[in-house]
Amino acid sequence: MTEFDPATHRMVPEQRWFEDFVLGERFVLPGRTQTSAIFAAFQTASGDTHPIHYDVEYCRARGMPHLLAHGFQTLVHTAPGAGLFPFITEESLVGFLEQSSKFLKPVYADDTIYPALEVTELTPGRTTGVVTLRSTVHNQRRELVLEGMQKFLIRKRPG
Repeated sequence: MTEFDPATHRMVPEQRWFEDFVLGERFVLPGRTQTSAIFAAFQTASGDTHPIHYDVEYCRARGMPHLLAHGFQTLVHTAPGAGLFPFITEESLVGFLEQSSKFLKPVYADDTIYPALEVTELTPGRTTGVVTLRSTVHNQRRELVLEGMQKFLIRKRPG
């Protein structure tokens, strides 16, 4: 029997290079219900202590049905690391270049959100290219709550 090696215990999908990406290709990220634990973890990580995110009675007094998720709390679920993207670009990824987002509708505690990334632009360079991904988040009511863009610098296939 072979001795266990933690370095070999990982996903190793086929590596992708700039030329391997296709316009319209989608990377679906796991849906997540915005539980009180996620609210607490975000508060801890961000340091944001405004009661609109952590005091349900404060929210109800202002006409909201539940705690309001911080926009960045919703945005964090579009991190490509939640899906296959970083695994298929381990050899080709140079860097994360840019990100922007529009927060279109509120997300409340107990909402379930469904993030996805879609290739919308491929800008080739000499040895690398920029892959632009449209980021979207929908809620359980099929409403688009976040729309944005992420850009990554990806190496072209080695000669």
